[in-house]
Amino acid sequence: MFGNMDLNEMMKKLQESMAEADNKTYTATAGGGMVEATVNGRFEIIDLKIDDSLLEDKESLQILIMSAVNDAIKMAIEDKKSQALNMFGGMNLGQ
Repeated sequence: MFGNMDLNEMMKKLQESMAEADNKTYTATAGGGMVEATVNGRFEIIDLKIDDSLLEDKESLQILIMSAVNDAIKMAIEDKKSQALNMFGGMNLGQ
């Protein structure tokens, strides 16, 4: 079913791939670069940059932070999906 790869080898490769993905970083911007959010593969925010000009407008700042963080998380999710699909050769695993 999985070619010459046994289940233990496949699980080891999956664990290595997931550990590697957890250490990747994903950065997204909002408001023309006025807000920049970086998350890791565990979907934790590891950096957040805010242009000083936004500090006076709380509502806009909140919206732009949410947008940048959500976009960075989506990037991480899509990358993990892509890695999983590549690992399993694009097999349909019940999706």
